[in-house]
Amino acid sequence: QVLPVESGGGLVQPGGSLTLSCVASGFTLAYYNIAWFRSALGKDLEGISCTSFSDGTTDYEDSVKGRFTISRDNAKNTVTLQMNDLKPEDSGVYYCAGDSIYRKCVLNLVEYGRWGHGTHVTVSS
Repeated sequence: QVLPVESGGGLVQPGGSLTLSCVASGFTLAYYNIAWFRSALGKDLEGISCTSFSDGTTDYEDSVKGRFTISRDNAKNTVTLQMNDLKPEDSGVYYCAGDSIYRKCVLNLVEYGRWGHGTHVTVSS
């Protein structure tokens, strides 16, 4: 299958950290915008962060700015989401998605055609 593959989720206490990884399986991540989306109970799928392959720019949802950092390693075909100072409201299933259009990345799910199966994050004491 030609899909992103997520890993790194788990259970963490409030204030803790997790690092999520997205590995491009079957495609070259260097030619894709990559975004992380979150599905939380009772909420719509929400764009969390993205990285553009055209110019390396990044974007973040307001509630995670200053706490989350997205980075890409094209040599390893991997995008990483470093999540610090986690809060209970950060809990959910995190999905990695890819968009091959040459443009600045956007946090809009309809623009992404390749989706992983997700990794669960639970922030709880």
